[in-house]
Amino acid sequence: MLRLAAPTDPAWAARALADLDEILVDHAHCEKKAASSALRLLFRYPERTALLAPLSQLAREELMHFEEVLRHLDRRGIAFRHQVPSGYADGLLQAVRRDEPSRLLDLLLVHGLIEARSCERLGLLADAVEDPLLGALWRGLLASEARHHQTYATLALAVAPADVVRERLQVLAAHEAAVLARVAALPRLHA
Repeated sequence: MLRLAAPTDPAWAARALADLDEILVDHAHCEKKAASSALRLLFRYPERTALLAPLSQLAREELMHFEEVLRHLDRRGIAFRHQVPSGYADGLLQAVRRDEPSRLLDLLLVHGLIEARSCERLGLLADAVEDPLLGALWRGLLASEARHHQTYATLALAVAPADVVRERLQVLAAHEAAVLARVAALPRLHA
């Protein structure tokens, strides 16, 4: 179950598909950033041994997804390139508390919310896209994105009691919905 405070506007998929090349480039960036985020947590919290194996596995899987999206870009003749960020992730990170272990809890929950939003939006794209290969790609990634969301939620339970995790997740999910409502309307998975 995705723990999002607000669903995506139904018109988002049509806007995204109108600039499909940019969405695919952004999707590749999202997979790369997801791997990087998991690795950053590994390096920042090496003493948190319960986090190490799940984050390592998650990072490897995200890199495999990155490579898979790169293959689709190549198939379509689209060059992977730099993009101006939408402000979504930066906006989410503004709500992360600075003191530990609150910071770690918030980072885990924020990354989980990003995965949840990705899962929701990949499902919308899979249902709307006319290219059967892209539809298969996005449908194939849905279970992984949902699992990654759940992995982060489970890891948060290793950091704080369930009632604290639930309460903080509600706060951060409301913040995520507000950030999503105000980020630039760029052709992005999270804009």
